[in-house]
Amino acid sequence: MRDQDPAAAPGPEGRRLSTKETADLLGVKPETVYAYVSRGQLGSRRMPGGRGSTFDAKEVEALSRRNRRESSGTSTGGGDLSVRTRITLIDKDRYYFRGVDAAELAARHSYEEVAEWLWTGRLRPGVAFTAPEASVAVARRAVDSLPEHSGPTDRLRVAAIAAAAADPLRFDLSEDAVLGTARTLIPTLVAALPPLRHVTHDEGALANRLWTRLSGRPADEASLRVLDTALALLVDHDLAASTLAVRVAASARAHPYAAVSAGLGVLEGPLHGAASGLAHRMLLDVLDQGTAAPVVADELRAGRRIPGLGHRLYPGEDPRARALFTLLEDIPHAAPALAAARDIVATTARHTPLHANVDLALAVLTASSGMSAAAGETVFAIARTAGWIAHTLEEYGERPLRMRPSGHYVGARPPQPMPR
Repeated sequence: MRDQDPAAAPGPEGRRLSTKETADLLGVKPETVYAYVSRGQLGSRRMPGGRGSTFDAKEVEALSRRNRRESSGTSTGGGDLSVRTRITLIDKDRYYFRGVDAAELAARHSYEEVAEWLWTGRLRPGVAFTAPEASVAVARRAVDSLPEHSGPTDRLRVAAIAAAAADPLRFDLSEDAVLGTARTLIPTLVAALPPLRHVTHDEGALANRLWTRLSGRPADEASLRVLDTALALLVDHDLAASTLAVRVAASARAHPYAAVSAGLGVLEGPLHGAASGLAHRMLLDVLDQGTAAPVVADELRAGRRIPGLGHRLYPGEDPRARALFTLLEDIPHAAPALAAARDIVATTARHTPLHANVDLALAVLTASSGMSAAAGETVFAIARTAGWIAHTLEEYGERPLRMRPSGHYVGARPPQPMPR
């Protein structure tokens, strides 16, 4: 028999439910009920003489119906998968983090500050993420054991798994615990990557630490600002393929390390995380030949789309590319790569008016800074880890296992004869 809060008895305004009854009806933990209250999705009231909060039964039932409807796997048009989120909105060639213009936010705040905003809706000026030495040591040993030709996503995925194995509290999915994990996992991933030059003190802003893993050159202030802004701009972009994988893992209540690992697994696909590397190589070809025309012609002759151009979510200009190109104009040594990128856009625009996307802007940064073609993929993965954590936290507040679409079977109809 269910425990009944005395305050949950029927009253003149309708039946009131206890926290436990509300959690049972919604199929969530009691902590999630209070998360609904803090988000304004559910009202609560403390009855005189009662223990704890009570909730209006009709309001709870309406929220339960809405949750079932919104997690059914299809949009109102019956087309693409639709998942409600309060994290990122993409609208009319702009995008917003929790309602704030993301490009402006990235221009004014560091990557760590933007990550905190994404996670909590609060800014923490001057926040810096640091990793425990024990976690870094375990992750580095795991990464160092990989073959030399291993790619950046290989290293990051192994580092995440190693850090998880070293954390006995990884299965604590409370908000405070997940935020604590996020603030240490991201710098652990960076620290686990092998530096390309000697580092005496591996500290400072995350962008500074990441730079030493991407380039053997010392960084000037303007270049570090571009890298930090790139991280902040790329922190999230609605339900990209990797983010959807993260939410599926979180829906099954995988711990945050496992959810991030799921995202990294998808990121390694050539259609999601590798685009900046392709743009990087194309930029180097244009710089070698002195003009974009033959390079663009070769790409088209091979039946490939031109990397770094166009974006399905932005009919006009990608706001992330615009922000980075503006900053890159202040870096003298980036001028040749920037001119090559503009040549690519102009050459392609003769027949197809496509704008530069963030992959081309990242390629200008990496190609002009002595970084490898894989550097853009590393920047993308580190940046997006913060967004994956934000989506993980949001999914933990939803009904478990709601990411369970039904298969539409199109195979042979039974009964079929047993195979021989």
